[in-house]
Amino acid sequence: MKKGILITAFLTAFSTTTRAEVDICVFDLLGKAGESYKIVEEWALAAKAWNADLNLIPYQDEAKAQNDFEAGKCDGVSMTSMRARKYNKFAGSIDALGAITSNSIAQKAITYVLDPRNKHRLVTRINDDEFEVAAIAQIGLAYVFVRDKTINTIEKGKGKKFAYLHYDQAQKMIVDRLELVGVPSEISDFAKKFNNKQVDVIAAPAYAYRPLEIAKGLGSNGAMFNFPVINLTGDIIIRPDKFPAGFGLKSRAWATKQLPKNFATIARLEAEIPAKYKQSLSNEDKRRYQQMLRDGRIELTKLGVYDPVMMGVLKRARCTVERTNFECSLSGE
Repeated sequence: MKKGILITAFLTAFSTTTRAEVDICVFDLLGKAGESYKIVEEWALAAKAWNADLNLIPYQDEAKAQNDFEAGKCDGVSMTSMRARKYNKFAGSIDALGAITSNSIAQKAITYVLDPRNKHRLVTRINDDEFEVAAIAQIGLAYVFVRDKTINTIEKGKGKKFAYLHYDQAQKMIVDRLELVGVPSEISDFAKKFNNKQVDVIAAPAYAYRPLEIAKGLGSNGAMFNFPVINLTGDIIIRPDKFPAGFGLKSRAWATKQLPKNFATIARLEAEIPAKYKQSLSNEDKRRYQQMLRDGRIELTKLGVYDPVMMGVLKRARCTVERTNFECSLSGE
């Protein structure tokens, strides 16, 4: 009898200390030198305390990272939410068109999504695969950069070439609505097209400004408009059955604690963009653009691209900050 108890105790202890060894595909334009990769390195180090040994595989091609994840070459992937939305619409909808207008709202939104009360929304099943959002980090608000600062209204932008990410339905919609000439691009080459004069307009976060040398495209006559058109986050998506029980909850709790440092980095990067490039829009133009982005969000939500629950959460967040904004008295989100 005692022998049986000892064996049971041994097996129980062994099962609770068994470590999972998992490969993680990590996308960062700069590879191991990038800020995103460094965040994932810190996450992997923290994961040792959660009985997981994570082997990070760097990718500078986001499509390849996603393809290898889907092929089972890794059981976790770190990538932008524009691609990660496929695995979790709720978390991916943080980055809906014009839905986040400041970093403070972004931080509140990410904190809300990562809260344990939403754990059931962060696990999804697609066919026979189960996926879970293990972490979210801010990449930054995306602003419009133009090679010619006189392109400062919707009307003046008509017919201009815009490098958009071809896999993001939202960007394609905006290109069409603004009557721009869309140039399908990848995250790895959109800035190169801007710098090489192949396109006139791009949208990018401050994170991309220095490493992608956007100043080359701006030259002496370009501008960045201080009006965020979209927010960008990075998600870590995992196959939970390959990780220890409870890993996702511990991981998200860790990610939440990193947000203040994450947003401090974003603020620093935004401040590093020279003031000479920063241009403001008139209040009238801001309202027109907000209306256009709102119409696009509502349409994309109806099409199933965005999560309606998240759209309601983000609207409440915006209207808490800007109570007199025209949209706060409107229904539809």
